[in-house]
Order: sequence, then structure tokens, then C-alpha cells
Amino acid sequence: MDEFQVSRGLGWFSIGLGAAQVLAPRRLGDAIGLAEEHHHLLPLMGLREIATGVGLLGSDDGAGWLWSRVAGDAIDLAALGAALGDEDNDKSRIGLAMAAVAGVTALDVWCASRMSERHEGRGLLARSEREAEDSALPEPTRKSITINRPIHEVYAFWRDFENFPRFMPGLESVEARDDGRWRWVAKGPAGRRIEWDSEIVEESPSSMIAWRSLPGADVPNAGSVHFESAPGGRGTIVRVELDYDLPGGAAGEAVARLFGVAPGKQTEVALLRVKQLLETGEVARTEGQPAGRARSTSRKYDDWLRAGL
Repeated sequence: MDEFQVSRGLGWFSIGLGAAQVLAPRRLGDAIGLAEEHHHLLPLMGLREIATGVGLLGSDDGAGWLWSRVAGDAIDLAALGAALGDEDNDKSRIGLAMAAVAGVTALDVWCASRMSERHEGRGLLARSEREAEDSALPEPTRKSITINRPIHEVYAFWRDFENFPRFMPGLESVEARDDGRWRWVAKGPAGRRIEWDSEIVEESPSSMIAWRSLPGADVPNAGSVHFESAPGGRGTIVRVELDYDLPGGAAGEAVARLFGVAPGKQTEVALLRVKQLLETGEVARTEGQPAGRARSTSRKYDDWLRAGL
């Protein structure tokens, strides 16, 4: 089960539940066994649910909003528990409502914990295994893009790492090995080649892929990509996280060239190229074409391509 997809599902659930509490408090109150004098509390709870749902859907890092849901669940359970002591309320229906809220609370806690673990400074590479604490460690790069292709097609393209050199700046080749691992070769300074092996550490079909380099790599690195269907059938949302450990010496220079001085920009270049490949079948370029312009009509696009070439 992928926490990103669960988080979005909880976001839509919050909005739906909140809308019901605001628009039909009497009907919902009767359904869960609350006496009429308690119905006025439901719209207030509904506004909280809607705000939380919007926050979850609008945030790449939903841990804070998920913990807000957990706090709201605790308040709802306390309110329902207090309602059990009122003789005017239907205790059996309230008991069922409490069981339902408890089940959702367990899911909220699980998802919030997973999201917090991902964003509490651990990154994809264990910080405790890196160099001295006072060294400058790069933060993981996180980017996303929407690709107008079905989720199974986008997943299948990413699952074959041999496709990576087609869109990742500075990457020369990726070859599958017989043991299920992968051999990566990147371009380095003065013709130097930087090589490392990697393995897939976690995978959920059409949902998520995570990989990391094996011990002894010149460039310790790891990455993950999450896939989810875009609203309204508009293709697939791709969320990428890349983490790497920049060593010194010639290998460090190679990494700097591979990822650029701004890793985020290099990742944007890669995602833009993936989008073009999957939507049009090729990466749009003008160099070498007699009628091609030296610049496009977009300065940002030119900067992206210049950073990745």
C-alpha cells in the first residue's frame, strides 16, 4: 500500500465527509444516532474536515495535515464517547460510528507515520552512514510532473532502467544484470566514466519504484518514483525523489557534472524529457536542424535544456 495514494484518498474522504456534515447535518446526525440538539456541532466538524482535505490534496508533503486528521479523529471519538452518556442518543448507532472513526484513525496514524519517516531528515540515504556531521550534505531533490499517458504505460517506462539514458542528463548507459541488479555508467570530466551498481529495494506495480546503489559505489545514491492517476483522467502524476552523497576528488566532479550545481533543475530537465518522450515519442530539439532557432519562445525551457545538455 502506497502512502501517497492513501494520503490523497484520505484528502478526498475528508472533503466528502465535511461536505455532508456542512450541507446535511440533520440527516447525518440522525444516521449516526445523535439527538437533534447535537446536530449544530456537525457543520463545525465539517469545516475542519474540508480544510484538512484541501490541505492534503494541495501538499506534496502531507505529514502535517495527516497528523491534523489524527487530532481531529481524537476529538470526534471524544465527542462520540460523551454522546454515549446522553439518554436521548441512539447508543447502538453511536457505537457503530465510533468503530468506523477508530478504523479511519488507524489508517490516518499509519499514513502519517510513513509520511513523517520519509521527511524527518532521513532521506533515501541514511544520514548516519554519511560523512562527518559538519559536512555539507545535499537535501533530497523532490519534483513532480503530470504526463498525459495512462499510469500503466508511465510505470512500465520507468520500470525499465535502460530507458534512463534517454532522458537523464549525463547518464551514458544502464544495463540489466542477470542477478536482477543494474549497472550504471555516467559521463565524467575529461572523459572519465563513473560506474555503479544498483538494486530495487521496494516496488508496487503501477504505484511506486524505489532503488539504491550498492556498497562501494563511487556515487552513493538512491531514488524513488511514485505514480498516481491525475484527476479527471488527465494522465499520470509522477513524483520523483533523488538523493545522493557527493564525494570528493574526481568522482565528486563527475557527480557535480551529472547532477549539475542545481540538482532540482537537472531533475526538471529529466522530467520534461520523460513527458516529451511518452507524449510525443521523442525529445524536442532544434540543434542541427537548418530551420531550427537558436532559442525557443520560452526562456525557462531554454534554461532547462542548456542545463541538461
